[in-house]
Amino acid sequence: MDRLRVRQATTADLDDWIELRLRLWPGDHEAEFRDEARDILGHPQRYCAFLARDAAGEALGLAEAAVRNDYVNGTEGTPVLFLEGIYVAESARRQGVARALVRAVQVWGVARGCRDFASDAALDNHASHALHRALGFVETERVVYFRKPLRD
Repeated sequence: MDRLRVRQATTADLDDWIELRLRLWPGDHEAEFRDEARDILGHPQRYCAFLARDAAGEALGLAEAAVRNDYVNGTEGTPVLFLEGIYVAESARRQGVARALVRAVQVWGVARGCRDFASDAALDNHASHALHRALGFVETERVVYFRKPLRD
């Protein structure tokens, strides 16, 4: 994509950032997402968000990641860079936007001492599985989560 710019998000990016988050995780979450974004910005050694923009400044994509020091499925050791979410606008897909976002996140994680880059996707999200493989991720395991309520 011509003149694609990827940079770490700042408070100036909040409106576009939240709009992209709402496309990735639809629902009535705007206030919650603004609080989370401010938390991400307030902990730059632990969390990051990168936005991709075209030459005109339109927000095309978002990637958020965290440095995790707890156990992450399929990895060995810590810290682990974890891709918490990635979204590319439909009109910008298959043009290298996701690859550029992941590359920026990866550089950020290496600078924080991470040796592994992990992510997850729902079992039925085949498009995400394909994207992860295209970006160089390798599937390590599949998990089904269970819950048992302790109260009625």
